[in-house]
Amino acid sequence: LSSFSSELNSGDSSWILTSTALVLFMTLPGLALFYGGLVRSRNVLSVLMHCIAVACLMSILWVVAGYSIAFGDGLDLNKYWGGFSKFFLSGVDSESLSGTIPETVFTGFQMTFAVITPALIVGAYVERIKFSAVLLFSGLWLLIVYAPVTHWIWAGNGWLFQAGLLDFAGGLVVHLTAGSSALVLAAMLGPRSTFPLQVDPPHNPAMVMIGAS
Repeated sequence: LSSFSSELNSGDSSWILTSTALVLFMTLPGLALFYGGLVRSRNVLSVLMHCIAVACLMSILWVVAGYSIAFGDGLDLNKYWGGFSKFFLSGVDSESLSGTIPETVFTGFQMTFAVITPALIVGAYVERIKFSAVLLFSGLWLLIVYAPVTHWIWAGNGWLFQAGLLDFAGGLVVHLTAGSSALVLAAMLGPRSTFPLQVDPPHNPAMVMIGAS
C-alpha cells in the first residue's frame, strides 16, 4: 500500500539508493572493463577514458537539462518533452518527493541510466573516433535522443506511455535507443580498413569476463 501513497517511505528510499549504486557499477567499472578487454592492448586506456568521461559529462548534463527534459512539465507539449521547468534541478529540494522517495534520490537513480546508455554506444566506435567527437556526440545524444524518449515512456504522461507501452527494465529506453544509435553510427563510420582480412582478437578475455560479471 505504501507504493501508492504520497508519503516518504524509508524502505523504498533505501532500495532505490542501493539500486543507484548497482547501476553505476554497471558503467564504472563494469562496462569500462568489458569494452577494455575487447580492444587491442594499446587502446585500453582510450576505452577506459571514454567510459569515465562519458559518465562525468552525462552526470553534469543530466543535472543541467536532461532531468528536466525527461521528467519536467512541458505544458502544452508535455506528451513529447518535459521542457525546462526543472532546469538545473529547479524545485528539486530535500522536501520534494517522487512517489514515496525523495526526488533527489529519484534524480540520482535516473542519472545512472543516463550515464550507462550513451556509454553502451562506446562499443560501436572504439579505436575509430576522436575523443572530442565522443564527448560531442554523447552530449548531444543525451539531450536530443535519450531524455525525450525517457519522457515518452517513463515520465508517466508521454505519448508512448499513454498509448499503453510499458518498459520496466530499460529494454526500450536504454537498450533500444543505444543499440539502434550504435548501429547507425557504425554504419556511418564504415567497415574497418582491414576487415575481414584481419580481425584482431580481444587482448584480455579475463578483463571482459570480470566486466561482464
